[in-house]
Amino acid sequence: MNTATYTVTGMTCSHCAASVTEEITDIAGVTAVEVDVESGLVTVTSDAPVDDTSVRSAVEEAGYQVAP
Repeated sequence: MNTATYTVTGMTCSHCAASVTEEITDIAGVTAVEVDVESGLVTVTSDAPVDDTSVRSAVEEAGYQVAP
C-alpha cells in the first residue's frame, strides 16, 4: 500500500473535493482519495506508486492545480 499527499489550490467546497476525488480515482491502482478542503491536502492511497504527473493531470482536469 502506497500513500502520497499533495496540496491542491483553489478548492472551496465539497463539490470541489468531489471533482478532484472523481478524477484521481480514475487513475489505475488508486484505491482511496481523501480530500481536506480547508487545508487543500489530498491524500492518495494506491496499490503501487502512482506517477505524480498522472495525479497532477487529474487535478488539472478537475479544474485545480497541485502546488509546487
